Amino acid sequence: MTAPARSSQAMVVWLVGLTVYFVAVLQRSSLAVAGLLAAERFDITASQLSTFVVLQILVYALMQVPVGLLVDRFGPRRVMLTGTLILVVAQVSFAIADSYPWALSSRFFIGIGDAMTFVCVLRLVTSWFPTKRIPLMTQLTGVLGQLGAVAAAIPMTWALSTLGWTHAYLATAAMGAALLLATWLVVRDSPTARSVSGPVLGWAGIRQSLSASWEHPGTRLGFWMHFSTPFSANVLGLLWGYPFFVESQGLSAGAAGLLLTIMVLAIMGFGPAFAWLITRSPWHRSTLVLGVIASIATAWAVVLAWPGPAPFWLLVILVIICGMGGPASMVGFDLGRTSNPASRTSTATGLINQAGFLATLVTAGLIGLILDWRTPDGVEGYPAEAFTWAMAAQFLLWGLGAIQIWRYRRRGRARLLLDDPEQWARQSGRPVPEQP
Repeated sequence: MTAPARSSQAMVVWLVGLTVYFVAVLQRSSLAVAGLLAAERFDITASQLSTFVVLQILVYALMQVPVGLLVDRFGPRRVMLTGTLILVVAQVSFAIADSYPWALSSRFFIGIGDAMTFVCVLRLVTSWFPTKRIPLMTQLTGVLGQLGAVAAAIPMTWALSTLGWTHAYLATAAMGAALLLATWLVVRDSPTARSVSGPVLGWAGIRQSLSASWEHPGTRLGFWMHFSTPFSANVLGLLWGYPFFVESQGLSAGAAGLLLTIMVLAIMGFGPAFAWLITRSPWHRSTLVLGVIASIATAWAVVLAWPGPAPFWLLVILVIICGMGGPASMVGFDLGRTSNPASRTSTATGLINQAGFLATLVTAGLIGLILDWRTPDGVEGYPAEAFTWAMAAQFLLWGLGAIQIWRYRRRGRARLLLDDPEQWARQSGRPVPEQP
């Protein structure tokens, strides 16, 4: 196969995988604009509404390590096909659900299917693209996949209001069915094989792979980067952004949807810029992430401290800065990739990928609990004061994450010096210290 032909095939394989991830994000994010409808359809409280997202994200997070091991064992193509099939069936079930337990079980399986897409696409990137292009393609995978959240913000709002609950969700299931066929026909695990299988791992091998991946401070640094950066945007995009903007800030449904769209566009805009920065200066990856955390926390502090509803321009700044968190979280995968051998890349990616969703899970649950706590009995909707208390819970997670990033970047740099002094010197721009 000629180089241009292989390059074209790599783009086609990646685009199909990216589209699968796009639809998974759409299905994951669809409750962001359907939260109030879901509360009415299933007659549930704020805490019960949070449970939809909490359960789905909990399943997603807990599945990351098993999915990473499955991809290392069976290859991304077979795992992605299985995940897409689960998503299609679960979305059909959610479309026709008429009770809270039924809908909750459907979101459980949507979480499982969703968990089996992103790690697969990243593995395809490492198999099909040259090393120098991997950071850019990884960022593009993350940020372009988030267009699924745009489709959930505006087209899904239109579909729900025009087609109704059942037909809107059946339409998203139909997209997944089409992609199931496209994945079967187009995706290959590598340029040389349709499906690639790794070595059979018993329990001892699984424990050894997990232990070796987690033991490396670079993996732990990537974990805390991913923990600290995306959860604010995730919480806004998945569930609480629409109610916060409408009920706390007094915006119309259209203005709330516009803000969520701006946030996703910001995610897309920052991604290539961050990829360029970390490719040029890998030594300062953790500095970039710490700066993003400080920026997001500052923006939220200003909005929550604003007397009365914040002006629209300030909310635009907020969602743009929150959008930095998505690309910043992808820096964690670059740490995992450069800190582990290829044989356990997906395992390390799974460990890191669960972090941001665990943080999202905790935050979404806390917001629902605090809203119920701070909303007086008999009051319809959630008062602005309740949202101020609820959204302030995010600062606890930013503080924890920043401390851990600072710890593990020191350990990671020390480990790099020990394992590869020449690489340490190239990245840091310093001479290798003389041994005593």
